[in-house]
Amino acid sequence: MRNLIILTIVLISQTINAQKYFTRTGKTDFKASVDAFEPVEASNNSTTAILKINTGDFAAQLFINAFNFKVALMQEHFNENYMDSDTYPKAIFRGKIEKFSLNKLSTKKEFLLNGTIEIRGIKKEINTLVTAIYKEHKILIKGNFSITPQDFEIKIPSVVRKKIAQQINIIINYELVEKK
Repeated sequence: MRNLIILTIVLISQTINAQKYFTRTGKTDFKASVDAFEPVEASNNSTTAILKINTGDFAAQLFINAFNFKVALMQEHFNENYMDSDTYPKAIFRGKIEKFSLNKLSTKKEFLLNGTIEIRGIKKEINTLVTAIYKEHKILIKGNFSITPQDFEIKIPSVVRKKIAQQINIIINYELVEKK
């Protein structure tokens, strides 16, 4: 009887572990451009994300200084003057993909993603739609949402205020594989 209980616990723990999908190479972009000015946009190709497929729990983390800009000076100002990336090195999202089911992903489906994003030590609720599809043993998740610099107490100097959009569009594109 004791061996049966131990075997059951081992099988359950393996099942729980097999129900996670993750990436360390997720792509997170942001665009804060204003027409008639130089584009303010950057990409981060090293976002870590994890999805528990049995609950829809979803988390993502990225290092702020991993955002790459086309203009090096813009990247330097972003990290030093706006994001204080030495003091606040990460952005973290924790939430849930509502009514998530791997069985629904034979075609692209839309889901509601609810959660909290933390940037510069400040948390903000995010509610957005994401699309997901299961393809070639991977879950592909795409979506976007907007934030404002004021949400995270980011001060934009008046000299450049008109060159940066008031709404910053965040675009996620994650390819998750089963965690073994």
